[in-house]
Amino acid sequence: MSFQDKSIQCADCGTNFSFTAGEQEFFQTKGYTNEPKRCSSCRETRKTERNGNGNGGNSYGLPRQMFPAVCADCGKETQVPFAPTNGKPVYCSDCYRKVRVSR
Repeated sequence: MSFQDKSIQCADCGTNFSFTAGEQEFFQTKGYTNEPKRCSSCRETRKTERNGNGNGGNSYGLPRQMFPAVCADCGKETQVPFAPTNGKPVYCSDCYRKVRVSR
């Protein structure tokens, strides 16, 4: 199938943007059936809003709660994104990488 560049009007800002033949081919290989509705600028803005403004938080835009812990391997104080439970080892990021690779 031969694709040709298309001009599409952005649903958010109203500007025209190009939906290139290469992008159309990519959409087809991914199985996408709809054309994009937003220009790249509006897509990026929407993605940032959806992901909590890029602050590393959760989907609600709140900062992730961190809990203090002591690494079971090296004894270093660290912070983890879950409440540690008694009897289960918690590792700092360096030691966790070592433990994870050895599994």
